[in-house]
Amino acid sequence: MAIILVFAGCAWFQPKEEKSSQELARDGMEAFQARKYDNAIESFEKLKDYYPFSKFAMLAELKIADSHFHLKQYDEAIFAYEEFERLHPRNEAIPYVIYQIGYCYYQQMDTVDRDQTSTQKALEAFERLTKQFPNDSHTVSAKELILNCLKTLAGHEFYVGYYYYKMKHYKAALHRFKNILTYYPDVGLHYKALQYITLCEASIKKIESKN
Repeated sequence: MAIILVFAGCAWFQPKEEKSSQELARDGMEAFQARKYDNAIESFEKLKDYYPFSKFAMLAELKIADSHFHLKQYDEAIFAYEEFERLHPRNEAIPYVIYQIGYCYYQQMDTVDRDQTSTQKALEAFERLTKQFPNDSHTVSAKELILNCLKTLAGHEFYVGYYYYKMKHYKAALHRFKNILTYYPDVGLHYKALQYITLCEASIKKIESKN
């Protein structure tokens, strides 16, 4: 009787058996569909850790990235999407993954007077998508966003060029306005850039004639 009680006591304090990979995948998807993204991440992370070779592991990797995206945790989402692409470069979801990488950066784009690193990275991801998967459905959306990225980058060049022009740094301004013609010729700033190129060149010529 004493031995039975001892074993019964041991069983009482044993932790519950871990959920199966299928159960964790189900819990994660239910949380994801209910927009409980933190809970979804928790379930999918457990699935990855406990069952790295499960048939549901790839789903968990992708849905972790999607969950971070919906939580607007863009840096975490980018890392997860890039990791998915690195591990599964030939997976059918790769066009979507590349698009999402670009869109995470796109969501972090700032106004034309600020740093444009996110805009440039968004543009690079979208252009990579259009080159690698020209016929994919996500490429159609990417092309529209590419135009917005180009407009923002051109606006930044014009903003900086105009600042230099007002400060009478005409050569620096000229360089910026010429960049618009070279890299962003079809986004609506071509005519204004030409006007300021003419003004800059006239100012430079005037200064040089005095010297």
